[in-house]
Amino acid sequence: MRSGAKTAIVGGVFLVVAGGVGYGGLNLYNGITGGDTNVGTRSDNAPKTGPVTGDEVTTTAKEFLAAWAAGEPEKAGQLTNDPVTAGPAVAAYRDGASVSEAEITPGTPVGATVPFTVKATITYKGVSKPWTYASELTVVRGQTTGRPLVKWAPSVLHPKLLTAEATVRTGVAETASVKAVDRNGKELTAETYPSLRPILDELRKRYGAKAGGETGIETWIDSGSASVPDSTVLVLSKGKPGTLKTTIDAGVQAAAEKAVKKYGKSSVAAIEPSTGAIRAVANNPATDYNTAFQGAQAPGSTMKIVTAAMMMQNGIATPGSKVECPPDVVSRSTTFQNLKRFSIPNGTLAESFRRSCNTAFIKAISTLSDKGIADTALGDTARDSFGIGQSWAVGVPAADGSVPESAGSETPASYIGQGKITMSALNVASLSATVKNGGFLQPYLVARELDDREFAQADRLSPEVASGLKTMMKAAATASDGTATAAMAGVPTPKGAKTGSAEVDGQTSNSWFTGYSGDLAAAAVVEEGGHGGDAAGPVVAQVLKAG
Repeated sequence: MRSGAKTAIVGGVFLVVAGGVGYGGLNLYNGITGGDTNVGTRSDNAPKTGPVTGDEVTTTAKEFLAAWAAGEPEKAGQLTNDPVTAGPAVAAYRDGASVSEAEITPGTPVGATVPFTVKATITYKGVSKPWTYASELTVVRGQTTGRPLVKWAPSVLHPKLLTAEATVRTGVAETASVKAVDRNGKELTAETYPSLRPILDELRKRYGAKAGGETGIETWIDSGSASVPDSTVLVLSKGKPGTLKTTIDAGVQAAAEKAVKKYGKSSVAAIEPSTGAIRAVANNPATDYNTAFQGAQAPGSTMKIVTAAMMMQNGIATPGSKVECPPDVVSRSTTFQNLKRFSIPNGTLAESFRRSCNTAFIKAISTLSDKGIADTALGDTARDSFGIGQSWAVGVPAADGSVPESAGSETPASYIGQGKITMSALNVASLSATVKNGGFLQPYLVARELDDREFAQADRLSPEVASGLKTMMKAAATASDGTATAAMAGVPTPKGAKTGSAEVDGQTSNSWFTGYSGDLAAAAVVEEGGHGGDAAGPVVAQVLKAG
């Protein structure tokens, strides 16, 4: 795809050989369209309308791929609906990737979409290596011309080019590769643990220079953003990787990877409560975005762990205190109700916790309103006792969780994990870890000594609050009417858990679950998974059993 390269079309395959070696100068337009340069136009010059036809899809795709293969970025750009952007992008790909030879093979169109395979040879300073990948393009009708055109997106050139700023580059790597190992020294690779791919890329970016390795020659996706790590797609010559120890436990990680694959969009994170060390993180699908760490979703009733702590800290109730749990309650002019409008006559806080009674926790607002702290008390407890809302220095990008000051009906909603509250699976796993440990220890993936990171700090839970939360979480995981009991069956003791479900824009609720067993705590979220114990619960249980 260097300028001056020549192309040919053989059996539907576009071949490009640098320097004029190989197939000689065939006329691409004649070869594809039989010399008709008016493809996609009408003789009366009136713009054509309606969906693109099958012939138009095939012809346009072949012409675009041929121009790209020939190293003719301007021609390729003119065959798209955004030539001003596409032409320079194709040129940048040609110049940055160092492709010396390539075949582009179009597949069978599916509607207006054409898949294709690129089989390239990357050559840099005398070092060559094959590179194969698949992408696709879509043909649309031009809004003004009526011509069939390729719908431009950077991902046409490579599926990992997700923004206009991203580019493909070949050269000496900016940082040495790292051999990431788990806490016992076992190597962690993206091939074995797909969810770790974005984490491994980020670890290299942050700590490659400190791990003692030597750089090699690579082809990589330069994200063009300081907040998004680059991604290596081909290694032409290996440097010497430095070894970087992480807190991951390979056995727990393997269980986490397997657990999330049973559901659609799902994430799980696991922490060692006694240290804060992160033992596992997994996402399905495993993409370049680490949802388990960076997600920001309403945590639903798992938030009742914090709300219960707030109630105990402010003298509203203890686990054995009588609290009202009516079928519904009106708070701040909004009606809230329990699942299937159940009630617990003459019940206690512990009963309301293990059965996840919404109204019992919402009714706490009246006492706190009398004290003038109803809108701020939950955020204070989250920050000061659980570290949520502080800045976490995990070692890779991670959301800190947010429990902001609320107003109006957002306040009662926040007491049951709705409103403006957002958390990730890692944040919610930390709630269980804090309860099990009796105090917050900021989760971390690599030792703080690597870069002298400052960890977030929080006050330890009082013995009364810590004991009360453990008692209630144990009951939720073991009592016959506990919402977490079924999912936690078979998980070793001592154990505790809390279920949650969070309503999002009228869709099926997201399923949340968090729990601990021994010295391992975990949390999972399954998007549109329904009740917490139905989907997220089995994910957490499988991870805890591996601890």
